[in-house]
Amino acid sequence: MATTGEPIRISREDEERHAREVAARYRYRYVDLDNVHIDSDLFRSIPVDLMFRYNFVPMTERNGSLEIAIADPRQLPELDEISLLLGKKLRINVSPLSQINDLLKKTEQSQRVLEEVTEGFVLDVVRAEDAGETLSIDKLTGDSDISPIIRLVDTTIFNALERRASDIHIETRNAEVAIKYRIDGVLHYAMPPISKDWHETIVSRIKVMSELDIAERRVPQDGRFRVRYKGRQIDFRVSIMPTVHGEDCVLRVLDKESMSEKFSSLSLDVVGFSERDRKRFDHYIREPYGMVLVTGPTGSGKTTTLYAALSDIKTDEDKIITVEDPVEYQLHGITQIPVNEKKGLTFSRGLRSILRHDPDKIMVGEIRDPDTAQIAIQSALTGHLVFTTVHANNVVDVLGRFLNMGVEAYNFVSALNCILAQRLVRLICEHCKVKRRYPPEPIEQSNLPMKQWADFEFSEGEGCIECSGTGFRGRTAIHELLDMSDRIRELILDKRPNSEVARAAREEGMQTLRDSAVERVRNGLTTLKEINKVTFID
Repeated sequence: MATTGEPIRISREDEERHAREVAARYRYRYVDLDNVHIDSDLFRSIPVDLMFRYNFVPMTERNGSLEIAIADPRQLPELDEISLLLGKKLRINVSPLSQINDLLKKTEQSQRVLEEVTEGFVLDVVRAEDAGETLSIDKLTGDSDISPIIRLVDTTIFNALERRASDIHIETRNAEVAIKYRIDGVLHYAMPPISKDWHETIVSRIKVMSELDIAERRVPQDGRFRVRYKGRQIDFRVSIMPTVHGEDCVLRVLDKESMSEKFSSLSLDVVGFSERDRKRFDHYIREPYGMVLVTGPTGSGKTTTLYAALSDIKTDEDKIITVEDPVEYQLHGITQIPVNEKKGLTFSRGLRSILRHDPDKIMVGEIRDPDTAQIAIQSALTGHLVFTTVHANNVVDVLGRFLNMGVEAYNFVSALNCILAQRLVRLICEHCKVKRRYPPEPIEQSNLPMKQWADFEFSEGEGCIECSGTGFRGRTAIHELLDMSDRIRELILDKRPNSEVARAAREEGMQTLRDSAVERVRNGLTTLKEINKVTFID
């Protein structure tokens, strides 16, 4: 019988069973790497090429002895060589080869390529030519003819996608260029800073990809480009800004396809509401008319919350139209209009046109000027349900923002159904979560009652491979929801101080942002340090 020459594929179950048998035969411990904590700092301290060559991963280190997981413990010369090269005694565990390979590839391969590319910056010839639109690890490691600048930019983008970054920041300094990723709202260095000599060619490469003017370095420029990554198209929004040391770049990752899949099943259940606020907010978004106002700084998840609300209430019987700047994610069954100020399509002009299309529900991406505010309020007063956002610190500050725009207080108060303030806090990584008791000092500094919190077991992330050593993975929202009760409306119309309005709201049961954040700590979702960074300590 002829053979095809193809390798024999072994199922995961067979491989796991074989690894258990080998461990039992040679009296080693079997370790399931999918369910064990691995020290990320230790992982980074061992040369990656060594781990790839001998197919092992380090687990823990104690008293000069290194505990490793390896697929085949029978290769004694290899074990001796690892011990000699690292200068440590080895304690052996057995794990399936596929688990070891998955861990090595997932955590270090793209970072290894990035570091190799950075070290290779010695060539003089740089051509700003298009490297194609497909990004893959094979392309970045296999093509030796690619210029170093193109390789660096492509690998930086690839690695950002692998690490779930939302933005790439290229910052120019006096003698160096820093490249950072924003992951879960926090900036991390992508690599050590590189020489300033390469700054102009890096920026030029990004300008070529974004079809911007390479010669123009004195004014800001905005553009976009698209790459193909793991079978899907990902857009990047590019902003280039001149600074005293040269041009800075920020690349915003817009993964529309994966976000569209996420938003197709998005609902308020996954946004992060407490059960009580979830029910109250759900009531307001189903009112026949009025205004639902969401507030918070840039990047606080306001748009996601509004999308979740629209996804929850949309039916074939209603027409929902949005005007946004820009339309970042497309929602099925909803008419979305992008603002284009260069062509004269502003929020206010778009909103006027929307009203001629007989909508039942309207979403205005942001209220920036008195004209838009007036039209949105009039729409809410004339039978439309209006969803919108405005930049303010909390629910009470929103009132002042609108009144300072010259909006009539009576109309504004009559139109409002509720105001929701929102922030995002990082979630503790589930793979390395541990429980700890704190000394009195951090509890007192956070102004938490000692009687309730002295014996409380706080959750923290130790840092692992899955979260790149940060202890956090993903984010959730904290909320502050103001009901427009008769008492609150009267206080606003009487032009009472904001402090009095806030006090009345708390007396009526409003949970503040700080209360919501403390509740997330109590539920083991985030840390005390994280909520102190995001909210004011009362």
